[in-house]
Amino acid sequence: MSKTCLVVDDSRVVRRAARAILEELAFEVTEAENGEVALEQCSAAMPDAILLDWNMPKADGPSFLRALRARPDGDEPKVIFCTTESDLDRISTAIEIGANEYIMKPFDSEIIKEKLSEVGLIDPN
Repeated sequence: MSKTCLVVDDSRVVRRAARAILEELAFEVTEAENGEVALEQCSAAMPDAILLDWNMPKADGPSFLRALRARPDGDEPKVIFCTTESDLDRISTAIEIGANEYIMKPFDSEIIKEKLSEVGLIDPN
């Protein structure tokens, strides 16, 4: 069975780029434009991985992540923040509230591959 990844970003361009990379890595990809929609999707089917933007309308990345991790099954997905926020405070906040990894935009397939491998979702080879 293939692994699933939810890409949460308010930019359609970013979601498309991430989808292309993830599909190459044999992930089934779903998309959400904000944290509110992402939570609904997690209620319907919890993904193996979540690529999460920080700044979004309605529910931002940290709000979504706190709500996700508060759910009984919310510790299951590996969450990788994927953002332009490079401030060390932001990175440590992300890890404190439950992110597994953190990558900077713009990203490429090598970075995504490396992070998915680090969180144990793909074989590094």
